[in-house]
Amino acid sequence: MDQPEQMDFFGNTKPTDAGASGEAPAQKSGSAEKANSRIRPLAARMRPRTLGELVGQRHLLGEKSLLVRLLRRGDPGNVLLYGPPGCGKTSLAEVIARETRCRFVRVNAVQSNVAELRRLLDGAKRIGDGKTVLFIDEIHRFNKAQQDLLLPDVEEGHLRLIGATTHNPGFYVIPPLVSRSQLFRLEPLAVEDLITVIVRALEDSERGLGDKGLQVEEGVLHDLALLADGDPRKALNALEVLAGMKEAGECLTIEDLKDYAHERQIRYDADEDEHYDTISAFIKSIRGGDPDAALYWLAKMLAGGEDPRFIARRLVILASEDVGLADPAALPLAVSVFQACEMVGLPEAELTLAHGVTYLATAPKSNTAYRALAAAKKHIRENPVQPVPLPLRDKGGSASKRVGHGAGYKYSHDFPEAISGQAYWEESTVFYESGPNGAEKEIAERLARWRELRQDIRGKESPKSGKSDCS
Repeated sequence: MDQPEQMDFFGNTKPTDAGASGEAPAQKSGSAEKANSRIRPLAARMRPRTLGELVGQRHLLGEKSLLVRLLRRGDPGNVLLYGPPGCGKTSLAEVIARETRCRFVRVNAVQSNVAELRRLLDGAKRIGDGKTVLFIDEIHRFNKAQQDLLLPDVEEGHLRLIGATTHNPGFYVIPPLVSRSQLFRLEPLAVEDLITVIVRALEDSERGLGDKGLQVEEGVLHDLALLADGDPRKALNALEVLAGMKEAGECLTIEDLKDYAHERQIRYDADEDEHYDTISAFIKSIRGGDPDAALYWLAKMLAGGEDPRFIARRLVILASEDVGLADPAALPLAVSVFQACEMVGLPEAELTLAHGVTYLATAPKSNTAYRALAAAKKHIRENPVQPVPLPLRDKGGSASKRVGHGAGYKYSHDFPEAISGQAYWEESTVFYESGPNGAEKEIAERLARWRELRQDIRGKESPKSGKSDCS
């Protein structure tokens, strides 16, 4: 298959080797080419070159999948690839360029600017064959003006855009680009797929470590794949370090892997989708009453370096939203957890977080306060806003008293059970409906008793005045 060409800023093209994004010309051969390739990291050398070399992503790469059908047709159009770091977005972009026989231009949004974009777009327009793939890594880093700059050439078909991002494109890419692109989400690789990647690197004598003839102790491949956490790049980087400690023909052992993994860093990007996905799983686990799952996600966030105050703030919100009146002690406990995190800091604050998480996950749940507020806000939006009844208005100052503020107010503590029967607004719509869990059982009984008292009091007053207390 023809290799994609690399285009410089001014539209001049040059062929590239099978595994690079323009790093080295393809004219090199023999020992010089092999020596040069050894300078590059193993993960770069083993980057997939064809559709058949891609591993995993079965939802995207199955024979009947949309992406494969578009590639077979020779025109995938514009594509946005999103998923966690190391899942193969760049590799897939390069394969798309090769499969469609396009030249491949790579830009990193962190390093690029408007001037560079204009040069690249002008070059693609000058060539005019529509066979340029502009790959923008971390496209979410481009601001709106930079993304807008791409639109005319994308619409005219002067180039094909492939954007890669770790964020959800719906939030970080402008709607016109999203609407003109196919969206494909890449997932972390499964353990068996990572083992395939590792074995290929061990056996490949051209690009990998095959000429070293390393042996592998049973269990190393599986444990190394687990350590990589779905990231083939991480797996190959680890393999390269482990292989560098061995002579030709020696054996990689479990002990070697344990030494390497001593300071393991899990996949957790504090400002990307992994951050939001993990905190979402954490909150939903507590809401669902599963302390074990909640503690697992807590441990993941702590191992990934998440700010404990962020976690504690979410616990404060959850205490009101999801536990609420079913356990009135939940909110002060959550606030105490936050204050303790502020005072103590890590690592000791981990214990306080575990305390709070376990308490909230095992507490009875109620979202009645949350639903009551939502109902009241909806009522405000859809109905005329009521004035404050005169008996309830502040009567401070002589002017307020002269116009009747506070007149007719019944001081609750002067009545049995502090229920005066006074109306506090002009309607009888019910926003708060107590739930059946925890302390809300008692609240439900109390409210029912108070409703009876109000009805009795108002029934006795009604024949005398015939007027509402809010009139």
